[in-house]
Amino acid sequence: MNQRRMRGWLPTLRTPQHPNRNGGTAPAPEYSMDPRADVEPGRARARVEESVVDAAVYVDGHREYAPTEVAGIYPSLPRRPGALAWIGMHRPDESQLLAVGEEFGLHQLAVEDAIVAHQRPKLERYGDTLFVVLRAARYLDEAEEVRFGEVHVFTGPHFVLTVRHSHAPDLGGVRRRLEADPALLARGPEAVLYAILDAVVDGYAPVVAGLQNDIDEIETQVFNGDPAVSRRIYELSREVIEFQRAARPLLDILSGLAAGFDKYGTDEELQRYLRDVADHATTVAERVDGFRQMLGDILTVNATLVSQAQNEEMKHLTRASYAQSEEVKKISAWAAILFAPTLVGTVYGMNFTDMPELRWPFGYPLALVLMLLVCVMLYAVFKRRNWL
Repeated sequence: MNQRRMRGWLPTLRTPQHPNRNGGTAPAPEYSMDPRADVEPGRARARVEESVVDAAVYVDGHREYAPTEVAGIYPSLPRRPGALAWIGMHRPDESQLLAVGEEFGLHQLAVEDAIVAHQRPKLERYGDTLFVVLRAARYLDEAEEVRFGEVHVFTGPHFVLTVRHSHAPDLGGVRRRLEADPALLARGPEAVLYAILDAVVDGYAPVVAGLQNDIDEIETQVFNGDPAVSRRIYELSREVIEFQRAARPLLDILSGLAAGFDKYGTDEELQRYLRDVADHATTVAERVDGFRQMLGDILTVNATLVSQAQNEEMKHLTRASYAQSEEVKKISAWAAILFAPTLVGTVYGMNFTDMPELRWPFGYPLALVLMLLVCVMLYAVFKRRNWL
């Protein structure tokens, strides 16, 4: 245990200072981001057990006892063949996680990641300890929203430490499944990691089904001409992208585990199980990639249909405008034809004394002929130009 546990693992830090704009000093950025910086000297630390959901020591796959305290669990494990401690924690605070990290000799960088949370899915090796970050997901159909959970898994010789920052995934169900299968649990910490990976990937299936159902509904809306569908496509695309960010890194995690099969002597049966999980994760990743492409194509089709509808509307308006223009031309042509005799009649209706043709016997018939001639000429001109 003395070799395993790192004494002086978290040294007391002297706070570096830098001047601020008011002339005073403030903690340097690298210190303010350190999770240990918020631990006030002399403040009472919360007991580790307050954040422990379940803790058990297994021997050959069977639950032997549940320790009441985390401290002191590890020293006896290496001396007992087939012994495994599994500590499950839910939203531990900094002091609790730091204490557990020191108990099991966890690397401080991995512990800091677990404290800060909101990490991307990843796999990291620190000597003989594995640190895995996973993001579980569940789909809320009414809100069309993917809710994510986060779990950090530390596996080392004879121990597994799980840290959840949300209610998902249900690690209690994973624990019950393994306890019901002692042969699998007896294969060691890697078996627990496999079961957690399997639970996370299986939890993606309802999300995939929910997204597929919503995409089918969106396709119907698009071809029905629903004007609100564009917003729904955009919002669902965001959920698909977030889900893709959670699911696709699993392939790299599983590839990293597979790369260490021979080097770390992974049990052959566990290798088969992990390959099965990798197959399911690949299927999920491919489906999600397809969803993103489908939503992009649907958005393009929707834009095309909207453009076509707008073009049809413009055609209709153009035809109406053309018909109106034709009517205006006809009215204008008849107005011009009727204006000519009116002009002649108005001139000869002024009744001035000295006007030519007033006393000419042929003046009246000539005026009528002139009116008729002008009207006929105008009618011919407008007819030739298709105004009438």
